[in-house]
Amino acid sequence: MASIKYNPGGHKGKITYNADIVSGIVVLSLRETDGIELIQSKNKGIKLCFEKEGVFVDVSVIAHYGYSVPELAYRIQQNIKQMVESMTKYKIAKVDIHVQSVVLDSPKKEAVREANEEERRDSETANVKNEN
Repeated sequence: MASIKYNPGGHKGKITYNADIVSGIVVLSLRETDGIELIQSKNKGIKLCFEKEGVFVDVSVIAHYGYSVPELAYRIQQNIKQMVESMTKYKIAKVDIHVQSVVLDSPKKEAVREANEEERRDSETANVKNEN
């Protein structure tokens, strides 16, 4: 169990966070990041280490084809840092990202994407006809 001393408004007391809460916040931030999937394991590919310097986060993910891996890693790091620090009083010391593999979108997802693209083109064509 992780704990932090927090003294809002001069009140005495101690706030204690279970490590699962911080891990849940990390999972939430990962789910909000487009272009990745979580590892299917008990800990979802997340390791946390609470030290004096702050929280060290180690995350393993699966990237989707077509996304820039360095940009994905940067966005993951920023999302985790922002969400953990805003929802708790912990400071993030370091976030390491491990991209385990790259997967292609499933045919179902591609079919939906193509249908959406076709619908968009049809609406653009209709808008052009209406303007004339």
